[in-house]
Amino acid sequence: MGTEKIVVGVIVGLAAGALLGVLFAPDKGSETRKKIAKKSTDTVDGIKRKIEEMIETLTEKLEDVKEESASLLKTAGNKAEEAKRNVEGKLNNSQA
Repeated sequence: MGTEKIVVGVIVGLAAGALLGVLFAPDKGSETRKKIAKKSTDTVDGIKRKIEEMIETLTEKLEDVKEESASLLKTAGNKAEEAKRNVEGKLNNSQA
Protein backbone atom coordinates (compact mmCIF):
# COMPACT_ATOMS: atom_id res chain seq x y z
CA MET A 1 0.00 0.00 0.00
CA GLY A 2 2.99 2.33 0.20
CA THR A 3 2.94 3.06 -3.53
CA GLU A 4 -0.75 3.97 -3.48
CA LYS A 5 -0.19 6.40 -0.62
CA ILE A 6 2.64 8.04 -2.51
CA VAL A 7 0.53 8.38 -5.67
CA VAL A 8 -2.40 9.84 -3.74
CA GLY A 9 0.00 12.24 -1.97
CA VAL A 10 1.45 13.38 -5.28
CA ILE A 11 -2.02 13.93 -6.74
CA VAL A 12 -3.12 15.92 -3.71
CA GLY A 13 0.12 17.94 -3.83
CA LEU A 14 -0.36 18.71 -7.51
CA ALA A 15 -3.94 19.74 -6.87
CA ALA A 16 -2.91 22.03 -4.03
CA GLY A 17 -0.18 23.59 -6.19
CA ALA A 18 -2.58 24.11 -9.07
CA LEU A 19 -5.15 25.66 -6.74
CA LEU A 20 -2.60 28.06 -5.29
CA GLY A 21 -1.42 28.97 -8.77
CA VAL A 22 -4.94 29.77 -9.82
CA LEU A 23 -5.65 31.77 -6.67
CA PHE A 24 -2.63 33.98 -7.20
CA ALA A 25 -3.19 34.44 -10.94
CA PRO A 26 -4.15 37.96 -12.04
CA ASP A 27 -7.55 36.96 -13.49
CA LYS A 28 -11.06 38.21 -12.76
CA GLY A 29 -12.87 36.54 -9.88
CA SER A 30 -15.31 34.71 -12.13
CA GLU A 31 -12.46 33.32 -14.25
CA THR A 32 -10.58 32.26 -11.14
CA ARG A 33 -13.66 30.47 -9.80
CA LYS A 34 -14.10 28.65 -13.13
CA LYS A 35 -10.46 27.58 -13.07
CA ILE A 36 -10.75 26.38 -9.46
CA ALA A 37 -13.88 24.40 -10.32
CA LYS A 38 -12.17 22.80 -13.33
CA LYS A 39 -9.02 21.94 -11.39
CA SER A 40 -11.15 20.48 -8.58
CA THR A 41 -13.11 18.36 -11.04
CA ASP A 42 -9.91 17.19 -12.74
CA THR A 43 -8.37 16.28 -9.39
CA VAL A 44 -11.45 14.39 -8.21
CA ASP A 45 -11.60 12.54 -11.53
CA GLY A 46 -7.91 11.61 -11.21
CA ILE A 47 -8.42 10.30 -7.68
CA LYS A 48 -11.49 8.32 -8.79
CA ARG A 49 -9.50 6.75 -11.64
CA LYS A 50 -6.68 5.81 -9.27
CA ILE A 51 -9.13 4.24 -6.81
CA GLU A 52 -10.80 2.30 -9.64
CA GLU A 53 -7.38 1.04 -10.77
CA MET A 54 -6.54 -0.08 -7.23
CA ILE A 55 -9.91 -1.86 -6.91
CA GLU A 56 -9.35 -3.59 -10.25
CA THR A 57 -5.86 -4.69 -9.22
CA LEU A 58 -7.12 -6.01 -5.89
CA THR A 59 -9.99 -7.83 -7.62
CA GLU A 60 -7.57 -9.51 -10.02
CA LYS A 61 -5.30 -10.55 -7.16
CA LEU A 62 -8.29 -11.93 -5.24
CA GLU A 63 -9.34 -13.98 -8.26
CA ASP A 64 -5.78 -15.34 -8.57
CA VAL A 65 -5.83 -16.32 -4.89
CA LYS A 66 -9.23 -18.01 -5.31
CA GLU A 67 -7.99 -20.01 -8.29
CA GLU A 68 -4.80 -21.04 -6.52
CA SER A 69 -6.74 -22.01 -3.39
CA ALA A 70 -9.11 -24.15 -5.43
CA SER A 71 -6.15 -25.84 -7.12
CA LEU A 72 -4.42 -26.49 -3.80
CA LEU A 73 -7.63 -27.83 -2.30
CA LYS A 74 -8.09 -30.21 -5.23
CA THR A 75 -4.48 -31.37 -4.96
CA ALA A 76 -4.86 -31.89 -1.21
CA GLY A 77 -8.05 -33.89 -1.77
CA ASN A 78 -6.31 -36.08 -4.34
CA LYS A 79 -3.36 -36.66 -1.99
CA ALA A 80 -5.72 -37.54 0.87
CA GLU A 81 -7.61 -40.00 -1.32
CA GLU A 82 -4.33 -41.56 -2.45
CA ALA A 83 -3.14 -41.88 1.15
CA LYS A 84 -6.45 -43.46 2.11
CA ARG A 85 -6.13 -46.03 -0.69
CA ASN A 86 -2.54 -46.82 0.38
CA VAL A 87 -3.59 -47.37 3.98
CA GLU A 88 -6.53 -49.54 2.92
CA GLY A 89 -4.24 -51.54 0.62
CA LYS A 90 -1.74 -52.12 3.41
CA LEU A 91 -4.51 -53.15 5.78
CA ASN A 92 -5.88 -55.61 3.21
CA ASN A 93 -2.38 -57.04 2.59
CA SER A 94 -1.71 -57.50 6.29
CA GLN A 95 -5.03 -59.31 6.78
CA ALA A 96 -4.41 -61.66 3.89
